[in-house]
Amino acid sequence: MSFRYVCRCCGMKIGEIDQSMATEVSLGLDSLTPEERQHIISREHGGDTVVRVLCDYCKEALDQNPELSLIGTPIQ
Repeated sequence: MSFRYVCRCCGMKIGEIDQSMATEVSLGLDSLTPEERQHIISREHGGDTVVRVLCDYCKEALDQNPELSLIGTPIQ
């Protein structure tokens, strides 16, 4: 089982951390509000935890074009 970070816009895998090496507390996920947790974190059937964040490409695109965040579809 692992924590898998994927981009919430384009779906690109950003990284993966084995759960035996880290916890939600050590990754700072415990500081999220219940609403943020529901939006950002999900569990897969195999037990993996998926954390949805922005990759550098999508962050840069959204910073340069804020109107893209209103579309609600992948940037790429």
